[in-house]
Amino acid sequence: MNLKIGKSNGREYLSIAHGYRDPKSKITKTKTIKSLGYLDNLKKQYDDPIAHFREVVKKMNEDELAQKELCKIEIDPNTKLTGGGQKNLGYAALSQIYHTLGLDLLFRNRARDTKAEYSVNDIMKTEVYARILFPGSKKCTYENRVLFFEKNNYSLEDVYRCLSFVNSLKDVIVQHLHLKITEKYGRATELTYYDVTNYYFEIDEQDELRRKGVSKEHRPDPIVQMGLLQDNKGIPITFELFAGNTNDCETLLSVLCGIKSKFNIAKTIVVADKGLSTHQNIAAILLQKNGYVFSQKIRGGHKELKDYVLDEKGYRPIGKHDKIKSRLYPRTLNVIDIHGKTKETRIDEKQVIFYSADHAKRAKTQREAAIQKAHELVKNPAKYNRATAYGAAKYVKGLEFDPETGEVATTKTHLIFDIEKLREEEKWDGYCAIISSELTKSDEEIMGIYKGLWKIEESFKVTKSDLETRPVYVSTKDHIAAHFLICFIALTLLRILENQLDNEFSSSKIAESLSKTIGYPLQENWYHFAHADEVTKAIEKKMGIPLSNKFLMTGEIRKILGATKKLLEEPETT
Repeated sequence: MNLKIGKSNGREYLSIAHGYRDPKSKITKTKTIKSLGYLDNLKKQYDDPIAHFREVVKKMNEDELAQKELCKIEIDPNTKLTGGGQKNLGYAALSQIYHTLGLDLLFRNRARDTKAEYSVNDIMKTEVYARILFPGSKKCTYENRVLFFEKNNYSLEDVYRCLSFVNSLKDVIVQHLHLKITEKYGRATELTYYDVTNYYFEIDEQDELRRKGVSKEHRPDPIVQMGLLQDNKGIPITFELFAGNTNDCETLLSVLCGIKSKFNIAKTIVVADKGLSTHQNIAAILLQKNGYVFSQKIRGGHKELKDYVLDEKGYRPIGKHDKIKSRLYPRTLNVIDIHGKTKETRIDEKQVIFYSADHAKRAKTQREAAIQKAHELVKNPAKYNRATAYGAAKYVKGLEFDPETGEVATTKTHLIFDIEKLREEEKWDGYCAIISSELTKSDEEIMGIYKGLWKIEESFKVTKSDLETRPVYVSTKDHIAAHFLICFIALTLLRILENQLDNEFSSSKIAESLSKTIGYPLQENWYHFAHADEVTKAIEKKMGIPLSNKFLMTGEIRKILGATKKLLEEPETT
């Protein structure tokens, strides 16, 4: 509210007015709350009417804030829905982390030397928040920018220009995030988890980045490989993109290169799956004075390892149905040096063999569908081709495919279900082999370290489902890379938020809850919020962000968001 001084019949007239933003026209309007009278008449009652009533208005504003729960809101039952005007407030939790990490200062400072007329920070925070709450194309995010109580004075063309600029800052951004996470939240880098996944692109022609390779979804489309390294809390450290035809095992060294100098990580134990446990990777990890915990192939392993796994000697029981044993085992690595020559390097490593009855049952259950398909393939081979026979083909003897059509060549051979193949696979159900450089750690410690690999597997699930990293709606190399960088930042914020809430809620649950925290405009400057749950209550309790109010004025909302942006540190100079 404010004191309004106008004119009526040539005389100055005082009134108290309430300013508000019209939800339909988006224009700021005023509504007269109380008429006070002509100024010359009021001077007969007050020495300084203007000063007096300004104090009255100030007191009225204070009383309104103090007694806002008693505010009377008039509702017209004939009011029609307009389909617009609603705003999200859930992103306040993301805003607090975004600004604690100093990303706003980083983007502002880095954009100073450019001639860009748009705000890099405004675009990036909208892209990151929307990737978590309302994932979609860059055009969709641009159109949804009005869902946030933020500045959005930029065009769609500015968004694409910004992508190219931000991609050039990729290494700076990743290193900045690591330093700030270490400072503000604490890193747990005694263990680092690494894995590779890929994202397919529904395009006809391959290019330098999007190449055909081994797809995780078993699709024929070109793919892009992404290697992700994260800490023991599940918070990402860094990532790299690779051409789709890059072997998984070739990606690790690129990501680990410079990890000590870039991220100031003195020593770490790298944890990864069997596809990455090559001689070259192990040698490089040891050369960097780091350690490793990798799984190792048993079915495709050498005979000596298989005999050791099946030999009951040395196993110790764990619980009722599980067992474990280990040994120190000398190993010779064949490593290619910088001159392309192969050299032998002898190391000692620990082998841990673990058997789980639950894993054995799960393996049998997971195999059932492939076995059933294999029997059907034997009976009706004409119904299948190379793609549809995937998973079952290995259980069928005599199976051949036409090299041109991919159809089963039924006239050449008689198909038989391969029972020997099945029996051989069943022998290894439930067994897991782990190799490690950590010779002094107990068997249980090494198994516990390896089991933490699920955290990075879950991160990939989050990127593919919750963040909807694909489909990717941009096509140039730098725009694609910038898109993955935005997804990386979004994943980082989401993981930090999970940790802030003591890991009580999954990423999916957090994102879903925050996306529902929508305010709908009522009369004047009021918003009505209709969503609250255990997530919003936990955020309010542990982060101090009030998300439980049913009614809020625009000014109060601005204060809530403003509080998430206050930093107790010097300006960023990165």
